[in-house]
Amino acid sequence: MTKFTRQPNIEAEIENTVGPAASAGKAKQYVENISEATAACLFAMVQGNLLVLGLSHWLVASQTGIIAGVLATVALWMAKTTKPWVVSLVLGSFTAVVDFYVHPGMFGGVVTEAIVTGIMAGPLSFVIGHAIAYRGRKRAVQVVP
Repeated sequence: MTKFTRQPNIEAEIENTVGPAASAGKAKQYVENISEATAACLFAMVQGNLLVLGLSHWLVASQTGIIAGVLATVALWMAKTTKPWVVSLVLGSFTAVVDFYVHPGMFGGVVTEAIVTGIMAGPLSFVIGHAIAYRGRKRAVQVVP
């Protein structure tokens, strides 16, 4: 008796991992990681007082956000995971390390601001990730009659 096994559809798999939808999802995650790391750095750098934000703050926070966002996106891509708590942990960790190397701490000890920035980036990533997922589920419900 011959046992039939289903052969994977290689073309469909390539289309799902290389197509425009997959690229858009990766770009979205990259932009989200950069935004969250930059926002956390900005808030920590000005210690919550957004009225003192200047161009120099934006430049330093953008450097931190871009580097941390790229590193976190690559690490998550290599780990092949999208679990929200893992994304938050990785982004927070990379943000803290990159913040330490990009600029000196503005308050506390040498590493205090970097640690605070990383601690802020993690939960910020978690909350924003859940908000985006909730919005996506809400849209999906509205589309289906």
